[in-house]
Amino acid sequence: MSTRSIYLLSSRALSPETIAVAFARTSRSPESFREIAEELTEEKSAQFHEKWVVGYGHSSVAEHAVLHIAFENVSRLAIESIESNRLASYTEKSTRYQKWAAGDYYVPRVIAEGATAALYRETCDLLFATYRRSLEPVKAVAQAKFPRKEGESEAKWDGRYRSKYVDVCRFLLPMSALANVGMTANARVLESAIRKMLSHPLEEVREIGGEAKQVALAETPTLVKYADRVPYLAESEAALASGAWQVAAGGEGEAAIAKREAVTLVACEADAEDRFLAACLYRFGGTSFADALAAVKGLGPDKRDALAAEALGRLGKYDVPLRELEHVTYTFDALMDQGAYFEVKRHRMMTQTPQRLTARLGYAVPRAIDEAGIRPEYDAAMNSAAAAYERLAADFPEEAAYVVPNGFNRRLLMTMNLREVFHFCELRGTPNAHFSVRRIAGRVSELVMQAHPTLARFMRCLCVACPRVVAGVVVRKGRVT
Repeated sequence: MSTRSIYLLSSRALSPETIAVAFARTSRSPESFREIAEELTEEKSAQFHEKWVVGYGHSSVAEHAVLHIAFENVSRLAIESIESNRLASYTEKSTRYQKWAAGDYYVPRVIAEGATAALYRETCDLLFATYRRSLEPVKAVAQAKFPRKEGESEAKWDGRYRSKYVDVCRFLLPMSALANVGMTANARVLESAIRKMLSHPLEEVREIGGEAKQVALAETPTLVKYADRVPYLAESEAALASGAWQVAAGGEGEAAIAKREAVTLVACEADAEDRFLAACLYRFGGTSFADALAAVKGLGPDKRDALAAEALGRLGKYDVPLRELEHVTYTFDALMDQGAYFEVKRHRMMTQTPQRLTARLGYAVPRAIDEAGIRPEYDAAMNSAAAAYERLAADFPEEAAYVVPNGFNRRLLMTMNLREVFHFCELRGTPNAHFSVRRIAGRVSELVMQAHPTLARFMRCLCVACPRVVAGVVVRKGRVT
């Protein structure tokens, strides 16, 4: 009997492309991974990928080549595209803990060279100046709510309340604000990411895609070299975004937005609970799914509850629920501020369809802004940004989003399975979560509880749902004038 051996093919000794070939060739070779790797050279690895990955389309081989790419001083609007890939990992500069310096923003070339350049810079400068001025008064509010404990160091105290006020002031930061983000992805995902960036309507994103490709080529000269602009993506998105296909130009009116819930459930399956319970019986029994479903439908309420408890009742604080929850799906239409969206978009297991960011759906006002006595200045800055957005959007509908602050609302269509709902509501419902996201998580948990109480009762969600005011944020849903 062969002896078990588990070891690392280190990227310090082997290139990502060589490691990918070593793993790929094991399907045909009886040799160990080490022996295969020792026979490989950079040239042989490139030849393998040209033949099998490029020539025959065996793209899964590229998943064994992993790259780590650093993006520095890119706009937060561009980060949306960088982070839009489901099978990658990201860590970005946090607006909840770090502070932005004056002038730390991106100016798109088409605006810098046009008649609205001064307006763009004046708007961004105003937003950054208002942001900087708001830090101290909102900090005082946070310090009063979280007073220093006896014997507590200054640094530890700062760590307790910093996010409580920086988190509030970031509502003023526009999407032009520059940030850093680290991305870890395999070559197959990276190739797709580069293709999407090269097909993006924003010039900044296309430039980032081109630079990312050159960086990746140094490590994986074969696996990403054919990543290029995708006409289908660029042309289809442009056609669908044209005014000819708008259902109702301008969208909802002010009165409709004011009455709108933060999250509405627009689709779910009526028999979802039955199908989850049947899937559990199917997995651990020997019957067909049709027979399992019929058996569940024949159970009385008490036995259904007991079966659900067997499947979910033992969940501990850090346990992941059974995968059978993925057979239950929901679609939500959500209205949230841009800051909340940046938190929600990290949940890439859900399918997300965001609308273009505008300044036409009103903005959120954190309660601490009122408590700090700076509401007039806050409103003035937000109204100035909204006015600038409209002037810029007339000529630059995509680039105009750069001046939109985090506080403005945005629509997002979210489709997720119940396993992701458990994760989303539990993570974003904790007391230290961003307060706007707690509002969204609370409403999602409330809707799921209404739809499927037998299963939803096992969620470990700590947030309290409220459609209008939750955890320190008052949402202004009327259109800004």
